[in-house]
Amino acid sequence: QDQGFDTVDANIRLGFAIDARDFSVAAQMLKLLAIPRVRLLTNNPAKVAGLEAEGIGVAERLPLAIAANPHNAHYLDTKRDRTGHQL
Repeated sequence: QDQGFDTVDANIRLGFAIDARDFSVAAQMLKLLAIPRVRLLTNNPAKVAGLEAEGIGVAERLPLAIAANPHNAHYLDTKRDRTGHQL
């Protein structure tokens, strides 16, 4: 990112996944707590898919309102345009 790449390109150039987070741990905790379905506060469709892939139902996804400012506008644009975040 220091060289002008957005978050997605920076991760790819470094040999990392676009989003390397693993949501299976959260799903396992929900299973241990006997919580089969959740209302999820997120703009990230990968979080929904990650939980559903582990057998946790997402009854509703509630988006979070995030105001753009000069410091985060490009980052939010990248999240929306390149990773499908619902902003």
